[in-house]
Amino acid sequence: MKVGILDSTLREGEQTPGVVFTIDQRVEIAKVLSEVGVSMIEAGHPAVSPDIYEGIRRIMKLRREGEIGSEVVGHSRAVKSDIEVNAELEVDRTAILYGISDIHLKAKTKKSREEALQIIADTISYARTHGMKVRFTAEDATRADLGYLVQVVKTARDAGADRVSLADTVGVLYPEKARELFSYISSQVPGVELDIHAHNDLGMAVANALAAVEGGATIIHTTVNGLGERVGIVPLQVVAAAIKYHFGIDVVKLEILPKVSSLVEKYSGISMPPNFPITGDYAFVHKAGVHVAGILSDPKTYEFMPPEAFGRSRDYVIDKYTGKHALKDRFDRLGVQLNDEELDQVLAKIKANPSARFYRDVDLLEIAEEVTGKILKPRPPEKVEAVVSIKCDSNVYTTSVTRRLSVIPGVKEVMEISGDYDVVARVEAKDNIELNNVIESIRSIKGVTSTLTSLVLKKM
Repeated sequence: MKVGILDSTLREGEQTPGVVFTIDQRVEIAKVLSEVGVSMIEAGHPAVSPDIYEGIRRIMKLRREGEIGSEVVGHSRAVKSDIEVNAELEVDRTAILYGISDIHLKAKTKKSREEALQIIADTISYARTHGMKVRFTAEDATRADLGYLVQVVKTARDAGADRVSLADTVGVLYPEKARELFSYISSQVPGVELDIHAHNDLGMAVANALAAVEGGATIIHTTVNGLGERVGIVPLQVVAAAIKYHFGIDVVKLEILPKVSSLVEKYSGISMPPNFPITGDYAFVHKAGVHVAGILSDPKTYEFMPPEAFGRSRDYVIDKYTGKHALKDRFDRLGVQLNDEELDQVLAKIKANPSARFYRDVDLLEIAEEVTGKILKPRPPEKVEAVVSIKCDSNVYTTSVTRRLSVIPGVKEVMEISGDYDVVARVEAKDNIELNNVIESIRSIKGVTSTLTSLVLKKM
C-alpha cells in the first residue's frame, strides 16, 4: 500500500473563520511540517493576497536551500493568470481547482459539462508548458455524476496532470462509498494518482480518507488540528496515527505531532478541545478505577498505542471514580508511603466529596495529613527565610569568613561548599527589612566579594 500526506494548513487551514497567518508564521509552520515529514505542503493560493505570495516566495527559497524537504504546492483556480503566478514562484506543483458537479456548474461557473472539460484541459496544458507538475482538483466530485467524473479525470490525465484530487467538498461520503468511488475511478482511469480531500461536515473525514486509501488513493489531504472551511477537513495527527495503527505505515514522524499541533493552535487562535485525539490534553489521561488499574498492570489494556510514540506521557485523574491501585500509585509518585488502612481512609474522604472534579497532588497530601497526622507537604516558612551564597576573595582564608558569619544575628547555619561560591548561609528574619540588614552585615565582612540571595518559598 502506498500513501502519503499533503498538509493544507497554510491554504485550507487559513480558510477557517477567524484564522489569519502572518508571513513569518506561514514560514515557521512550513518548516515544522517539513520536519514532521509530510510528503507535500500546500502553501497557499498566491493570487489571493500579497502576504500569501510573499510567504510562498520565502518557503520556496528555503525549499531550494534544502531547509524544507516536502514538495511545495501552490493553489490555483482554472485561470491562466493564477497559473502564471505559481510559475513565477517556481512552486514544485500547481493545484488547479474546478467545480465539476452539476450544482457547481449551474450555480457557480455557469458552464456546460463540455465547456468545463475544455477549461480543465486548457488550463492543465497551460500549466504544463511552464514546466510545473499539475494536480487537478475535481471540486464537489462526490456529488457529481459518476460517468461525468470519469470523463473529468481522463481529461485531466490526458492534459498532463499526474494527480487528481477527488474532493468531498461538503463531507457527504461514508466509508463504504468512499472505498467504492476510489476503486472505481482507479480501475476506469489508470495512469493517474488520486488524492482524497475529505471535509468533516458529518464527522467521517478520517474514516472516509482511510477507506479512500483502501480504494486506491495515494495522498490524503490534511490540516493540523483539522482546520478548514466550516468544520474543517482530516486532522493530520489523527489520520497519521490511524495509518500507523491500521496499515503499519509511518507517514510522518509521530513524535513531532504535539509540536506542530501546539504551534498551529497558537498561531490560529483556535484552542483544541482537551479530548481531541492524539494531541488533546486528555488523549492519554485515564479516569475510571478499572481503567487505571488496567494501565498500571499493562498499558495496552486501555491504550491503542503507547503515548510515548507521540511524544506524550500517560496520566490519570484522581476523583470519585478512583480505585485503590491508582491512589497508591499516585502517593508512591509523591514519595509518600501509606498503609492499607490509611489508603482506605483517604479513598473514603475522596468519595465523600462527589462534586470535586479532580484532586490535585496538594489536595491529596492535605487529606493524607488529616488521616496520618504527619506533615507530608512543603509549607511556606512562618518567617522570612533565605539562602545566601557567598563568594570570598581568593586571598582570604574561607574558614575565617565562616566564623564571622556564624555570629551574625539571624544567620542560623553556615556551610563551606565547592563550586562557584565558597560559603552558603541560611538566614531567618522577621521581615524583609531585617533580612536586608542581615545581608548587609554579611557583605560587610572582610573577604566577602559578592552574594546571591534566594528566598525560601516552601520547605519540608
